[in-house]
Amino acid sequence: MIIAVDGPAASGKGTVARALARHFGLPHLDTGLLYRAVAHHVRRLDLDPAKEADAVAACDFDDRTLADPALRDDAVGQLASIVSAHPLVRAALFQRQKRFANQPGGAVLDGRDIGTVIAPDADVKLFVKANAAVRARRRHTELAERGQSLTYEQVLADIRARDARDSARATAPLTQAADAASLDTSNLTVEAAIARAIALVEGRVRGRTAGA
Repeated sequence: MIIAVDGPAASGKGTVARALARHFGLPHLDTGLLYRAVAHHVRRLDLDPAKEADAVAACDFDDRTLADPALRDDAVGQLASIVSAHPLVRAALFQRQKRFANQPGGAVLDGRDIGTVIAPDADVKLFVKANAAVRARRRHTELAERGQSLTYEQVLADIRARDARDSARATAPLTQAADAASLDTSNLTVEAAIARAIALVEGRVRGRTAGA
């Protein structure tokens, strides 16, 4: 079973995807980490994230890089939003994601174009969302816990800028797949969001089985 989980930054899609992977016994890939790895290499090599050739040059990284805590830095996240807009970067990472999705037994992937581009034939698609103010509060708390001193206003501005870049890019923009179930986590606890996600997946699976 392939489960595609999409949504904007800090919507809770990663938390939901990891919980679904545990519940259904499936491997999980946070595809955003791939773009963060590219961004991390761009910064480390002193390249320009706005230049497609520079970003593509940073796409050749070892999978072990995905475990580097530095990828979670807010600065890396901002650069990741920039490099992910380049069509050649997305093309360079496309097959890596496809292989993960199509492994025997299935997988859970979360990102911004899983249900529309990476796994358009996924068995279940979820689109996790929350309003910008809620997402900014979540991200601000998360960054504060890591010792990063950004103001709430800075985080909110970053969230809105990333939403605009992700939704307006020409290649694989952030958008809800027509057949994706929507999950708004704005007013849900983590536990409630996870329970709702599991129920949505199980409902979709039952529906597919009944219609087979």
